Amino acid sequence: METGIACYTRGAFLPSVTSQHSTGLVSPPSISPSFSSRSLKSSSLFGESLRVVPKSSLKVLKAKNSSLVTRCEIGDSLEEFLKKATPDKGLIRLMTCMGEAIRTISFKVKTASCGGTACVNSFGDEQLAVDMVADKLLFEALNYSHFCKYACSEEVPELQDMGGPVEGGFSVAFDPLDGSSIVDTNFTVGTIFGVWPGEKLTGVTGRDQVAAAMGIYGPRTTYVLALKDIPGTHEFLLLDEGKWQHVKDTTEINEGKLFSPGNLRATFDNPDYKKLINYYVNEKYTLRYTGGMVPDVNQIIVKEKGIFTNVTSPTTKAKLRLLFEVAPLGLLIEKAGGYSSDGKQSILDKVINNLDERTQVAYGSKNEIIRFEKTLYGSSRLEAGVPVGAAA
Repeated sequence: METGIACYTRGAFLPSVTSQHSTGLVSPPSISPSFSSRSLKSSSLFGESLRVVPKSSLKVLKAKNSSLVTRCEIGDSLEEFLKKATPDKGLIRLMTCMGEAIRTISFKVKTASCGGTACVNSFGDEQLAVDMVADKLLFEALNYSHFCKYACSEEVPELQDMGGPVEGGFSVAFDPLDGSSIVDTNFTVGTIFGVWPGEKLTGVTGRDQVAAAMGIYGPRTTYVLALKDIPGTHEFLLLDEGKWQHVKDTTEINEGKLFSPGNLRATFDNPDYKKLINYYVNEKYTLRYTGGMVPDVNQIIVKEKGIFTNVTSPTTKAKLRLLFEVAPLGLLIEKAGGYSSDGKQSILDKVINNLDERTQVAYGSKNEIIRFEKTLYGSSRLEAGVPVGAAA
C-alpha cells in the first residue's frame, strides 16, 4: 500500500537564539556498538529520552484513493516524523542512528584542524583524516542500529557484515565525506547514503532503495532524507541543543536558470557538452557551482530549481560512483519532484553491477533534463514519453 504524507506548519517552532551557545554540541557522544539495549532505553540520541508515541496520537486519514495520508508537521522532531512516515521500526532505527552519526560528524568537521591538503582530528592519541573519522562513525552507527546486514563505503568499498538480519534488515552504501578535498577551504561538504532492503548492493537499482539521505555540513547542518513510500524530500535542521527539527519539504522542482556544471574539462573533447554549457552562458543562467556534489545537488532541492551536470568525454572518464553517490542523490532529487539522467535513462533505473561502477549524471527539472538528453544524444526519453524503467 502506498503511503502519502502531507505536512503542515504549526506556527513558530525555532527556539530563540541567544548569544551563548548550548553545550549540547560541545562534546557529543560517539556511537559505540558496545552500548547495551538497557542504556539505549534510558539514554538519548538527541538530548532527551526516546519517547514511544501512542498510535492514538498519530493523525491518519483514509484518502479517496485508499492510500494512507499521514499528517506530519513542520517543527516535528526527526523521531516524530519517522514514526508518522513509516511503520517500519527497523528503518526508523537505522535512519535515527545515521542522523546521530551525521550530528557527530558535523562537530568533527567544524573542529578539524586543516593545513595544506590534510585535515586531522585528535582524539586522545589517535589522529585520523576527517573523512576517515566520518567513515568510522557511520560504520559504528550502522552496527549500533542492529538492523543493517551489510554496509560498504567509498573509503572501504567491500561489504562489511554489520550483524543485522537479512529478513527485515537493510544494506547501506555511503560516501562518508563527499568533498573532503575542499574541507581545508571551509567549503560546505556532506555525507551521502542509500538504504536497500535485505543483503544485496549489486544486481539492484537505485529505484530499489527504501531510503536515501545526505548530511550537509555548512553554516547550518541539515539532514535531508527521502523515503521510498512517501512523496517529497524532507529537510531537518540541527538545533543548538543537538536535536533535528523538520523545517522544509520539497515536492516540486520548477524551471529556473541556475546551473552547476561539473567536469568542465570534458568540454575540451566533448563538443555536445560544450554546446550545452554555451547555452547556459548565452541564456544568462546563474552559475552556482562549489565543486562539492552534496551542496550543488542540495541547492536544487532547496531552491526548487536548477540543473547539475557531470559529463564524461574520451579523455575524462566518469568518476562519480553509482552506488555511493549517484543513486542515493537520484532518489532524493526524484522524490523532490525532479528528474535524473545518465543521458538515456533515469539514474534510478541503472543496474548496479559492481561496487565501483561509475557514471555521468544530470539532476534537475524536467525541461532541463530534456535539454540535457537532447543536446548530448539527440533525443529525450522524457519528451518521447518513455515509461519508467526503460531507456530511450
